[in-house]
Order: sequence, then structure tokens, then C-alpha cells
Amino acid sequence: MDDVQALAQQAADRIGVLTGVDKHDVALVLGSGWGAAAEALGTPRLEVASEELPGFIASGVPGHGGRVASVSVGGLEVLLFSGRTHLYEGHGPASVAHPVRVAAAAGCRTVVLTNGCGGLRPEWSPGTPVIIRDHINLTAQTPLVGATFVDLTEVYSPRLRALVKEVDPTLDEGVYVQFTGPQYETPAEIRMASVIGGDLVGMSTTLEAIAARAAGLEVLGLSLVTNQAAGMSGDTLDHGEVLDAGRAAGERLGSLLSRVVPRL
Repeated sequence: MDDVQALAQQAADRIGVLTGVDKHDVALVLGSGWGAAAEALGTPRLEVASEELPGFIASGVPGHGGRVASVSVGGLEVLLFSGRTHLYEGHGPASVAHPVRVAAAAGCRTVVLTNGCGGLRPEWSPGTPVIIRDHINLTAQTPLVGATFVDLTEVYSPRLRALVKEVDPTLDEGVYVQFTGPQYETPAEIRMASVIGGDLVGMSTTLEAIAARAAGLEVLGLSLVTNQAAGMSGDTLDHGEVLDAGRAAGERLGSLLSRVVPRL
């Protein structure tokens, strides 16, 4: 067992001791704007600061709580990770992927990756949830090391995407493009993202999805459009509007999660 897997197993073992749950089923990584929505899943049996668990780093991003919680939802044991580590924080891809690897070590078979992002389609107003169909990783980074050849043909599970569409047929799908950040994209970069097939832009998710598939997890990706991407509206971008959009959409997102998660 290599170091990253050993560290993930240590954290998973600690979660098992703290929760009394031998095996969790589903993990949910909460991105910008999704924190309040998770409250719709119920009261956690346990909530702990993530940095108290092996391998986790305290989040330095406003709106990212840095907590790990365990909650029962519809007969499933669910791990909630709020306060993800971003690549731009400088801790490397292994730290970014750590929560997903912990989820796998804790027994999870499914991971739901959420984020707040910029939208490239004019019809997607702030507060619109979108199912991630595929991604484009522009970070030039990967959480994998060595000859680890992971198939990403269907990184975002067609089965889970169809399940979400059953729950809410109004939801669109899109291709998520990850930039490194922390600066927001330029209008020229947004035009490039559109030309290469992108519909959504952000600074997270793709490395976690890669690690999840490498660990054998089924992946569902959900984006919350928090703003129109740079150059599309004429407005300047700031992180405050990301959090505001999440708060405004909290009821809709909570309803979506509470209906989707029990069916995973």
C-alpha cells in the first residue's frame, strides 16, 4: 500500500471509530454554494473538523467549512465532506484527492462531486444546477502516479446522470472545464473553453473525479451556476457572488439532494 492510500485508510479507520459505522455507502463533496443544501439530508450523527483526521488540511477558502460528517439517508450511510482542498492552495494533487480516497477506504461505492461554477450558456442564470456529463482538465495535473492507466470514457456515470434526470427532468447536462485558479478566467480563456466544448468553468472537481474512478467509485457530478463566465455579462467576478448564489438556490439544491441521494 502506498503512502496516499495508507493515509486514506488511517482517516477512514478513524471515521469508523468515531461514527461506529463499519462501512459507508455514499460520499458527498460539497463545493461552493452547496453547504446549506446538505442540511436537507438530516442531522449528522457525527461532525468533526476535517483537520482532526489524518491527511486533511484546513480549508483557507471562504464558504468551505472544513468539516466531515456522517448521516443516515434513506437507509444509506453517507459521508459529507465540506471544505475541499483546491489545487491553487499549493498542497498538490494528492491533498485534493484525499477525501475521495478516504471515501473509498471507508467503503463508499458512489461519490457525488458538487461545485459552484461559471456558466457559458446564456440560458443558465445564476442558481441553475447542471449535471456534469464530462470534463476537460486544463490544470496539467493528475492525482495518479506511475503507470496507472484509468479509463475515463464514462467518468461521470450515465446511470447516475439518468437517475438525476428522473428526479428533475428540467436539468441540463454540460461539460465542466477546470482551470487552475485562483484568478478567475479571462474572457479570451472563456472563449477558448467554449470552442473546445466547455459549458461550465471552475477550479475543482476533475482531479477528484479521476481519483474516484481510479478507486473504482461511481461518480456523479453536479454544478451550481453561480455567475455567468467572464466577458459574458460585463460584470466583474468575485467570490461573494458565488456564495450568494448558493444561498439563494439553497432550497432547490436541498430538495434535489434529498431526492437523489437515497436512490444512489
